Amino acid sequence: MSDCMDRFASSPGAALLHTLQRHRDILQDYLQEFNKTKANVEQIRAREELFGPMKPFASSRRIDPFLKENEHLRSSERLIEDQIGIAVMTKENLSAQRSSLRNVVSRLEQMSGRFPAVNNMIQKINFRKRRDAIIMGCVIGVCIFILMVIIVR
Repeated sequence: MSDCMDRFASSPGAALLHTLQRHRDILQDYLQEFNKTKANVEQIRAREELFGPMKPFASSRRIDPFLKENEHLRSSERLIEDQIGIAVMTKENLSAQRSSLRNVVSRLEQMSGRFPAVNNMIQKINFRKRRDAIIMGCVIGVCIFILMVIIVR
């Protein structure tokens, strides 16, 4: 390969000489990289030959269940941390909703004080909510009573 490069170097032409020099530089870079990689591979092979034939100790059999249990504990811990993160985000969202609902309630109270018609309407809504809650409680109580009678018979 060097002979071919020398042959081209003997012919005139600045562009050709520049190209030839550039190719020599690239070749040198590749050779250096190849030698480094080759040395690394040889080191790895030597290390494997040195440590490869070792048999696992008998105590490693005793350690394996502990390693598995340790991994299970770590995965459980990660899951718990994820759940705690979700709970914290939920708490923050509920706190934000609570504050916005408090603002809405305070505005409604201000409006009910200013406008008696709005106050009257809010009282009717509250009365209907209480009435609906009482009716639902009675219906649920009757259903439970009927279920108890059916179960006893």
